[in-house]
Amino acid sequence: MGKKRHHQKINLFKTKEMMMEKQEEEEEEDIFYSPEKVVEEKDEALVEEEKKLGLLRATLERKDPFCKVLDDATLRRFLHARGLDVDKASLMVTKYMMWRKTFVPKGSISEIEIPNEIGQNKMFLQGRDKQGRPIAVVFASRHFPTKGGVDEFRRFLVFVLDKLCRREIYANFEITQGVFVNITQMSSCSNPDGEEKFTIIMDLQGYGYCNSDFRGSLAAINILQDYYPERLGKVYNIHVPYIFMTLWKMVCPFIDQNTKKKIIFVENKRLRETLLEDVDESQLPEIYGGKMPLVPIHMANLMMMS
Repeated sequence: MGKKRHHQKINLFKTKEMMMEKQEEEEEEDIFYSPEKVVEEKDEALVEEEKKLGLLRATLERKDPFCKVLDDATLRRFLHARGLDVDKASLMVTKYMMWRKTFVPKGSISEIEIPNEIGQNKMFLQGRDKQGRPIAVVFASRHFPTKGGVDEFRRFLVFVLDKLCRREIYANFEITQGVFVNITQMSSCSNPDGEEKFTIIMDLQGYGYCNSDFRGSLAAINILQDYYPERLGKVYNIHVPYIFMTLWKMVCPFIDQNTKKKIIFVENKRLRETLLEDVDESQLPEIYGGKMPLVPIHMANLMMMS
């Protein structure tokens, strides 16, 4: 009986040694992996994504021939926003197309459609961050929701986002015998670096109850997440007063987790230091210690910016 237990112990020790040796071998493989293996895995992921992109395009064009005007970059953003789920991305794109046709029938929002929002002079554009993303500066204390109402504010958001995104907008189409004709390509302006995201500096200095706008905030969240997916790069909330946190707690549940990760609350004492981590001094606004003057959003010509 004692010999049997002795043999069992020996076998147990041998089994443990074999398992430890196998684990060490696996750890060595992880440590000394080949670059070729990593490249191969990335290539496989890209191939799979391209397949899904092709499937998404085919699915959409069967539903709506007008979807042919959407480029691969646009479809890829919707695909990524839905975790590469083709069915969910297809629904999202379809919703976007319907919204675009009804809300922006002319292809773009003009300044005469948003006079109150323009008059508040609350949003500016200047420079780019280190990743080449255009930077917008918003002065929240200049926003007054009673002027123009939420509908004009929605139009202003689209006006601003189209300026920041600088993508090709298509409009002015008709349907003749089931075929889309008379398609006009408008507002074509490509990014030389291929960067499609943008950065926002949200300056809350002087923000008070009169600037608080729950309905407007929800409109901004919905439009950005539903119709401009994968566009937001980062938001810096600076000079944040305690009163703003009341609104933040109200709107926070409506923001998806991916977007929340892009929103940063900056300490006043680390303001310039934090901004300089992502923005060169030459591209930072003068009011934050940089060298770039602010340009009102409606006067900014993105094609001339560098």
